[in-house]
Amino acid sequence: MELDINTECEGGICRIVLKGEVDVYTSQQLKQEIVDAVEDGCINLLIDLEQVGFVDSSGLGVLVSGLRRVKERSGTLRLVCTRENILKIFRITGLDKVFPVFSTTEEAAEF
Repeated sequence: MELDINTECEGGICRIVLKGEVDVYTSQQLKQEIVDAVEDGCINLLIDLEQVGFVDSSGLGVLVSGLRRVKERSGTLRLVCTRENILKIFRITGLDKVFPVFSTTEEAAEF
């Protein structure tokens, strides 16, 4: 499966919309997108997982490293996700306590 990434930056917030699977084959693509956004000065990231069907440990690792990267610059990384199969992965790994997870983009964008 592929991973399509669409990034929109506005008002100091970058919304990264993912579509597909975030796994060992595609996680490097996401990592580069996060690095590029932060290097361009965007330290408040909103990652939309609504169209993601699967996330593996390498994908989770990329999200954790992205969180670390923005926190070093006093920024935030928030997730938008209502998909139960994805939320279950976050609960099992305990990452639901690490990442703020929101149901809508509008909720997540209220910094």
